[in-house]
Amino acid sequence: MQTSAKYRTTEDLVIDIVVYTVMIIVMIATLYPFWNILAISLNDALDSIRGGIYLWPRKFTLNNYRVILSNPDIYHATLISVLRAVIGSITNVLSCLMVAYGISRKDYIFRKFISRVIVFTMYFSGGLIPTYLLMKNLHLVGTFWVYILPGMVSAFNIIVIRSYIDGLPQSLIESAKIDGASEYRILFQIIMPLCLPVLATVTLWVAVGQWNSWFDTFLYNSGKPELSTLQFELQKILQSVQSASTNPDFSASLTSSGRTVTPTAIRATMTIVATLPILFVYPFLQRYFIHGLTIGSIKE
Repeated sequence: MQTSAKYRTTEDLVIDIVVYTVMIIVMIATLYPFWNILAISLNDALDSIRGGIYLWPRKFTLNNYRVILSNPDIYHATLISVLRAVIGSITNVLSCLMVAYGISRKDYIFRKFISRVIVFTMYFSGGLIPTYLLMKNLHLVGTFWVYILPGMVSAFNIIVIRSYIDGLPQSLIESAKIDGASEYRILFQIIMPLCLPVLATVTLWVAVGQWNSWFDTFLYNSGKPELSTLQFELQKILQSVQSASTNPDFSASLTSSGRTVTPTAIRATMTIVATLPILFVYPFLQRYFIHGLTIGSIKE
């Protein structure tokens, strides 16, 4: 029950002031780095080297964005990143939901054994070279599916979803079985709609992970330009600019062409370009995020 404003004490007022003050400090500490990077990305590259840019660009320019967006490979790489984020999120959430539902059923005799095996995989992995050899033997190297299939099942996501399902009334499942519903109908028409908060939360986690991933592109598809992702292309641009900064001839050619860039300016611009799509998606899932994360974190 909320305390009425008429009966608020001095202690309540002090607590509110402290809470709001702390929240404002946390908000500023969270937003300022991103705002500072945005200001640097909109500032002249050579002027940024002088430092002293905090909230606003000193010499406004869009040249840094022109350098990145003039790369023709960026647009196809963005399409690949969107596809892997969408397909990877859907397949991961559906797979984890089905596994979580199976091991959440009290009448499934192997639920404890399978749960322990899943938890075991969170502490140990095969390592980089065995994983690469496995992908090669599965003929996934050089294909788009190397972005999707290895990440279809996540142990952590399974545990979070299973914990959420455990919190649902088991009488729902028993009633549905009495009415003759099949397991697939119980899962997709009864359990899945009730799991919307935790599924939205897990979808956000997976989508952000898929969107930001670039090392698997370097490892498996660096020789396939048609399968390159946005993050990998941005990484290549940054490396080329860093190489140019140590090559006087190349730097002179960039300066004479009016495309003067520096690693600092390109790194800030890359951060903005790579982050904006996630910022547009986040508000649509944010209302489910806290509820799904809180309920899904409850363990038996």
